[in-house]
Amino acid sequence: MNKERYLRQITLKGFGSAGQQKLKEAKVLVVGAGGLGVPVLTYLNAMGVGKIGIVDNDVVTLTNLHRQVLYAENDVGKSKALVAAQKLKAQNSDSELIVYNTYLTKENVLEFVRNFDFVVDATDNFPTRYLINDACVILNKPFIYGALHGYEGQVSVFNFEGGPTYRCLFPTMPKENELPNCNEHGVLGIIPGIIGNLQALEVVKLIAGLGTMLSGKLLIYNGLDQSCQKIKFYAKPENLKIKELQNFYEWYEPCTIYETVAAADLSKLLANNAQIVDVRSFKEYKAYHLEKTLHIPIDELESNLSMIDFQQPVYLLCQSGKRSERALNLLKKQHKGKGLFSILGGLNQYLAICS
Repeated sequence: MNKERYLRQITLKGFGSAGQQKLKEAKVLVVGAGGLGVPVLTYLNAMGVGKIGIVDNDVVTLTNLHRQVLYAENDVGKSKALVAAQKLKAQNSDSELIVYNTYLTKENVLEFVRNFDFVVDATDNFPTRYLINDACVILNKPFIYGALHGYEGQVSVFNFEGGPTYRCLFPTMPKENELPNCNEHGVLGIIPGIIGNLQALEVVKLIAGLGTMLSGKLLIYNGLDQSCQKIKFYAKPENLKIKELQNFYEWYEPCTIYETVAAADLSKLLANNAQIVDVRSFKEYKAYHLEKTLHIPIDELESNLSMIDFQQPVYLLCQSGKRSERALNLLKKQHKGKGLFSILGGLNQYLAICS
């Protein structure tokens, strides 16, 4: 251990060499290398956490750069996990970085989580959070939660020493159409940094045994008036007894098979005058859209089916690919067997490739 490097931490009363050694021996898995993951990864790596796992299968886009400050313009189109690992290694060559350039799934979650002491949820969707929660309960691993909403953020610690789990706070997964979408509603660049740093602080406290954990407490931060409040919640015994993963962790029906088209093929579709339906909001479409696309917001899709020619293939487009998959699911219920496709990764992926 390079004592000079960590001198300011080692000299801190209550932390010392013992605390630094605990950081060196700790193994932390960070799921997500985006707005929350970037500050978590940057500070845990800088402070000397010995082994850090990075799970992410996304690529850097131009719209990421205002808040995901680890990345630069010349990283657009590259794998977030791989770029993050490269830059973190340059920041601290002593760190052991394990890159999982993939999505977290039911098939790999137990394998990944088993190899780490703590799990940081730096994701942006409910299905993955429930998946992380259940895996951590099964393997008895604490996980540190962070979430964003407008100018606010939330932080908590779940499954710590018999404390409440994520399901104790959020028993039922909401439907996707019940949730605000960051592509449509936006996010102020600095808010993920604040919440991510609060998550990183909880990780360090857990590792070093410092202070009081946010177990059984949900910290809500409001950036507009710089206020914080804590909401208490309690463990429900049935949520601590999970022994196996559920059959399905998604918003979609498990039997649904999605036909997808790569974003790289979008230029060819446009050149061939293919029927491309943009299902984003009016605000998003007005701000930017591709020529020769038909605009029908997803909330108005079912009432405007007459605008679509189902005698030819239909290619559904949104910002990231999530809403286009949901739109595809809606259309399949009424037009089974038709040529319906979701454009994988949406405009984010297309613009990353074309830039």
